[in-house]
Amino acid sequence: MKNFLIYIFVVLLFLSACSGDVIKESQNKEVVVYTSVDQHIAEEILNDFENETGIKVLPVYDIEASKTTGLANRLISEKDNPQGDVFWSSEIIMTLKLKEEGVFQPYKSEEARNIPKSYKDNEGYWTGFGGRARVMIVNKNILGNEKYPNSVYDLTNEEYKDYKKAVAYPMFGTTLTHLYVMSQNWSIDEAVQYFVDAQENNTLIVDGNSVVRDLVASGEVAFGITDTDDAFAAVKDGKPVEVIYLDQDGIGTLVIPNTVGLINQCTNTEEGKIFIDYILKKETEDKLIKMGFIDISLNNDKKDLEFLECDFQMAYENNDELLEEIQNALVR
Repeated sequence: MKNFLIYIFVVLLFLSACSGDVIKESQNKEVVVYTSVDQHIAEEILNDFENETGIKVLPVYDIEASKTTGLANRLISEKDNPQGDVFWSSEIIMTLKLKEEGVFQPYKSEEARNIPKSYKDNEGYWTGFGGRARVMIVNKNILGNEKYPNSVYDLTNEEYKDYKKAVAYPMFGTTLTHLYVMSQNWSIDEAVQYFVDAQENNTLIVDGNSVVRDLVASGEVAFGITDTDDAFAAVKDGKPVEVIYLDQDGIGTLVIPNTVGLINQCTNTEEGKIFIDYILKKETEDKLIKMGFIDISLNNDKKDLEFLECDFQMAYENNDELLEEIQNALVR
């Protein structure tokens, strides 16, 4: 009996030691996530990931004005000595640039199997998920009974010249993506001229989509183009605004996915893959929709919105000339 009790005691000590090692190992795991997503949104998802997996997240954020571009430049500068493991972007164009620069390594997550092919890289260098649409946000108090603008062309429409309007500077974030897609569907000259014409038509070029939202919500401008997350935040706050999806009777509105990629030669490769699996889960996408950050599921076959057709890779390629021309053309 005594020997049996000793045996049980030894087994319990062994199991306790093993359990302690597992807990210690889990506590020591971490992943460094660079993200251009607004901090109050990203933090909730990152905290949920930590609670579910036990992997500590070390986030790196950026400011609104430079947004994804600032983080992309940082990742390129760190390419030979990577400090991050994962890049979670709120748009796609800078992700394509990072792929071109060799910042990513391929990883094809099983969670991405239902995401449409046009929203993920064929080689697995990046994957898109959860879309936001470009929309018109309108101050109802200013426009009153006037016909609400509902097209990307309304920034240049003479009918609205007497109204102040706003759009984000097209060198950053989703407005840069919009510029690239315009240049694919139109031409470089036409895309640049659009922003020049908009500025000459009483449109302010401002530092970010949230600035557009705030200017419209406060009544400093009558309307502007922004993203659904910013626009619906104003609605939630009770501001006197209307949100209109662009060009639903015409070319359709641009739907921009979030993207995620695994950084090449990163320190925490396995933890990075676990994070990517988590962020691509339908449940995570549903959380982001519930939070109001995205409003379009890329895991859903149902399509209630007219998308602007585009090839993101083609829109991105050979556009150094476009960036130089738009920078020189706009007065700031």
